[in-house]
Amino acid sequence: MVRLLHRFLLPAWLAAAPALAQAPAQPPPATLPGVTISSKGNPDPVEKSYRRMVRGIDLFERNRAKSPQGQLRFKLLPRKPGVSLDKLELLVLGKTIETPIPVAPDRTFVLARDQKAWDENAMVTPDRKALTMTWRAEVRTPGLPPDTRRLGDLRLECQVGMEAGLYSNSPSFITRIFSEISSSPAYCDNPENRYLFFAERPVFGVTLVSGARREMVPASRLYAAAIDTPTLAQELQFCDCEVLLDRTYFLPLGDRSWPDDTLVVFDYMEDGDARR
Repeated sequence: MVRLLHRFLLPAWLAAAPALAQAPAQPPPATLPGVTISSKGNPDPVEKSYRRMVRGIDLFERNRAKSPQGQLRFKLLPRKPGVSLDKLELLVLGKTIETPIPVAPDRTFVLARDQKAWDENAMVTPDRKALTMTWRAEVRTPGLPPDTRRLGDLRLECQVGMEAGLYSNSPSFITRIFSEISSSPAYCDNPENRYLFFAERPVFGVTLVSGARREMVPASRLYAAAIDTPTLAQELQFCDCEVLLDRTYFLPLGDRSWPDDTLVVFDYMEDGDARR
């Protein structure tokens, strides 16, 4: 019965949360279109430092032991309601360079090394405005069972994301959820870290599996730990999880009793609906 209630009530609550986060006096438009980027750059860009992202790539290469077969890509995600990332354009912009970056249909991309971009302290700039989208590193080992991730891959995702400066939140929400975050990848080794991961679809539960050991991730580590937050409507707009709250989860990355080969298994909301 509890599970069924969660199936019906939790998705409804989560679906309402982004709408509640908007100021009622000035509702947002139905869509937030992108802007055209050029060599002059976006006047209000959601850009990232090319050098920092390359340093994230370097960290990935140094720590391949966590993910021997893993492949690193970067991923773009919507942050605000109504934002479309279809036909997104992405450039490396420097003083004299303007290099397009191919973005795959799943909104992931590979960042190539370019000495000139490094020397010019270039920026990685999409044709979207600040606070409309967010970024993550994505490390995936091929051949895993469906609806699973590998814990070592996710540990490395966190470290790369921190080194590359991909997290993006603002005070108040960051003060409560991410108070211990700094720019150091060492944060990921904290057993109580609150680095947000995003699942592919809305999650009902997440389970860690290592051999015969199985353990469900506590509810307090799902949905950005925000279910019981009385000020959620006001704070959610400051989190880069605003429209992805029902996909978020934290993991005990620093708990070495879970080896890197541990599988992270997802139980999705829609899967539960299909079984009824």
